[in-house]
Amino acid sequence: MIDQSYTIEHGSLHTKVQEGIAYLTFSHPKSNSLTQELLRRLAKEIQSLSEDMAVKVIVLASEGKKAFCSGAALHEVLKLNELESASLFFKGFVNVILAIRHSTKPVVAAVQGKTVGGGLGILSACDVVYATESASIRLSELSIGIAPFVIEPAVSRKLGISGFEQLSWAPTRWKNAYWCLDKGLYHRVFDNIEEMNQALNHYLQDLVSYNPKAMELQKKIIWQNTDNWEELLSQRAVLTAQTVLSEFCKKSLERFR
Repeated sequence: MIDQSYTIEHGSLHTKVQEGIAYLTFSHPKSNSLTQELLRRLAKEIQSLSEDMAVKVIVLASEGKKAFCSGAALHEVLKLNELESASLFFKGFVNVILAIRHSTKPVVAAVQGKTVGGGLGILSACDVVYATESASIRLSELSIGIAPFVIEPAVSRKLGISGFEQLSWAPTRWKNAYWCLDKGLYHRVFDNIEEMNQALNHYLQDLVSYNPKAMELQKKIIWQNTDNWEELLSQRAVLTAQTVLSEFCKKSLERFR
């Protein structure tokens, strides 16, 4: 067993590799929101685990019980005041999504609570998602003065354009776990965390027994027609940065200070 722990100023990231399974767990005191540094660590660690021959499956999870991820860390978004730094911040989400896309190993998410905004983009990029009944989702971007430009390709790819529209045009409304199951975002939904973890452990034992090369090739087939994502998502990050620097968005974000 290999244990790695990275504690950062605005959140933490912990990795444990055991019997071919890499458990990657992130946390932040503000509902597991994602800071620029945490996004950088996530992308780097997923890439590293993908290259590790001892790893066959990557499990992405977060700490706590109430929230899986509340999206971008608004206390950092509030500090953005120029296009370059704002673009760099939102490219953090781009890099995590692309790291999952390029991973030669299947990435399985274990979702114990609510997910908002950019966190939903990351979930949509995962290959398999197990969730509890508490794992509702919401695309809140319009309600804070921006739009989900960066994560749209990932969300639309998983939920379809209709699902994306239902979420993006109703930024204050939650969709429950069974809606996510019906749309294909979640693969299984459980009553509680204990049941989810028990089923997930059984499933992971199956995954690690499969041919790694076959799983790698399967991922390539599933992700076909996304070769333009590096350029597309980077362009979307700049577009998001332009929006977040607008006067409308700045006034909207003031209530979060």
